[in-house]
Amino acid sequence: MEEKSYKEYLNHITTFIFDVDGVLTDGTVTITTSGEMLRRMNIKDGYALKAAVNKGYNVCIISGGTNEGVRKRLEGLGITDIFLGAHQKIEQLNEYITQKNINLENVLYMGDDIPDIPILKRVGLSCCPQDAAYEVLEICKYISHVDGGKGAARDVITQVMRVQGTWDKDFDAQYD
Repeated sequence: MEEKSYKEYLNHITTFIFDVDGVLTDGTVTITTSGEMLRRMNIKDGYALKAAVNKGYNVCIISGGTNEGVRKRLEGLGITDIFLGAHQKIEQLNEYITQKNINLENVLYMGDDIPDIPILKRVGLSCCPQDAAYEVLEICKYISHVDGGKGAARDVITQVMRVQGTWDKDFDAQYD
């Protein structure tokens, strides 16, 4: 049986779920002398996340990290479903899809490392940045052409929204 192209899944996505470290960030942490851990996020990812929220997609974050600065940034983009400190990510996924009555086949999940594998194996469209761990690269239906924290989330969001006709042509025209 021939493997389906990831593009065949794009039209069915209603829900975007992202890991944070290594997906929405580049996976590095800067530690200050006071012990605070600083992360870098990509503005282009933020723009796409906000556009998805504004168009009515479910947008959810499931991360093992607990940085409250990350929560503030994501809340500022309009994301309300943010689960930090989720060390059993699959349990958080199951709770979320049950609460929101979402079918797994309609979920796009982007992760980059071993803790993401249980979710990646269950969702309709498993995705990762091109610099994801080898074990993740092996199982994802789509590997972005960009690294985590460098626009990988923007890549998958815009592909889905363009196929579904929800990525406003005006968005692109503003920047041509």
